[in-house]
Amino acid sequence: MSYDAQTVIAHTRDWLEKAVIGLNLCPFAKAVYIKDQIRFVVSEARNLDGLLEELDRELLLLAETDPAQIDTTLLIHPQLLNDFLDFNEFLDVADGVVAEHELEGVLQIASFHPDYQFADTEADDISNYTNRAPYPTLHLLREESLDRAVAAFPDAADIFEKNIQTLRQLGHAGWAALGLPRQPRV
Repeated sequence: MSYDAQTVIAHTRDWLEKAVIGLNLCPFAKAVYIKDQIRFVVSEARNLDGLLEELDRELLLLAETDPAQIDTTLLIHPQLLNDFLDFNEFLDVADGVVAEHELEGVLQIASFHPDYQFADTEADDISNYTNRAPYPTLHLLREESLDRAVAAFPDAADIFEKNIQTLRQLGHAGWAALGLPRQPRV
């Protein structure tokens, strides 16, 4: 299946606006979104080697670019790792790329997937939706920016628990009412 990059980005922006920012799942996201400091990259890779090359490029670009221009990157890869277990296994490889470039403590990777599932939860548990995005996505973050955001947000340690509470109050019907796009299944 072929994906139109503009559609993938539009779906991802919709998810950011309605879920991540709209539900305040990440209190740090709104500022960088409004300042247009999020780089959206739709992977053209058709295999894992290609995705690793793109990840290499994006990590280096982010590390070398002024945060005022690009503070964070979403590497969206709709053609690969559509199975959550495969995606989850790939995260160790992705973290290895960060280490290989000696960027530990500088950059980190957060993960989002249409079928994200935390350990010890059922697949349909609403708490999994904190990390559900329309497409498999690697979120490349600057540790320095994250540290500043955490320092400015007094209850940063409570974000995860608040997110789960928000989603439980919202429920599946409320999530569906957000009208978020979901990656078509092949």
